Amino acid sequence: MTAKVKYLSPEWRDEAERLLTAELSPEKMNRISSSMSNIYKKCPDGKDRFFHVKFDGGALSAIETGEGNPPEAEFVITGDYDIFAKISRAELGAQKALMTGKLKLKGNMVKALKLASVVDRLNKVIAKIDAEY
Repeated sequence: MTAKVKYLSPEWRDEAERLLTAELSPEKMNRISSSMSNIYKKCPDGKDRFFHVKFDGGALSAIETGEGNPPEAEFVITGDYDIFAKISRAELGAQKALMTGKLKLKGNMVKALKLASVVDRLNKVIAKIDAEY
């Protein structure tokens, strides 16, 4: 991929799916079955967007980006676009963002914290995408 893709665009989603499938085996994902919808507020274009990801037995089974309401998920995380962009560039850890109140979580906080290391693994792969934020 030579040209930068726009963060959260269909092309970004496709590249995220390709990288996550190639680099995160079910073993690396601790064979988790869970889903997460991130709701992005204050996007540069003024719209709200989402990033949804789902794993079954540690294998990526769904990945989606879009505007408006995200698909149902075990965890719904809401925050400003710039916070999620820092997490997607691996400049900020998801757990730290949650614990410092930069992100709001709907779901089981204890389970979310247990899954934080797996989410950080996912974000390290996403950070490899040459994206325009």
